[in-house]
Amino acid sequence: MNKNLQVSILIAVLLVGGALYLGTSKKNGGPPLAANTALAAKFDELSKNGNSSCSGAFKDSIDTMPDTARLQGSCCSPMDMHRYEEQVTGLKKYSNIPEIPSDPYDIDAKLAKDLKAYYDVELTPEQQEAYDYAMANSDEKGPCCCKCWRWYVYGGLGKLLIQKYSFTGEQVTEIWNLSDGCGGAGDHVNH
Repeated sequence: MNKNLQVSILIAVLLVGGALYLGTSKKNGGPPLAANTALAAKFDELSKNGNSSCSGAFKDSIDTMPDTARLQGSCCSPMDMHRYEEQVTGLKKYSNIPEIPSDPYDIDAKLAKDLKAYYDVELTPEQQEAYDYAMANSDEKGPCCCKCWRWYVYGGLGKLLIQKYSFTGEQVTEIWNLSDGCGGAGDHVNH
């Protein structure tokens, strides 16, 4: 076999092998590269074009937003791709519950309005215990690091999950931790 043919075959083998390798994630044959590429593209869009803000004015503006509007991006710090992937992947286990946003950085305004209104719902003493557990044990010591729109939207979500789906404090804590929209690598703990 001539040298040029050997080199061509070797290059073809490497290209095919590389393409097969790139078609799955490195960990246990995970999702195809296309899924990771889509998530990376969404991350890029949300991290550069968000409209979210911690201001009281933004919180109040939610009530007047069209139902089709989106609350996008992080509030406090730049988004972190690794953390974003962890969050979106972790929230998939709750995809059967329509009130739980599947992406903490891209939330439907209609859902945000509904959950925000749920914040003032009174809980029974037993339900309040579950809510108080989540308040004490979530990474942010509440649904968010500050009393911005996320505090009220995700606080309302916590109450709804406890009342409608009998969530425990531990489950609400997990949802709040996965739904942290502050940005960064998940280290915005408010003690």
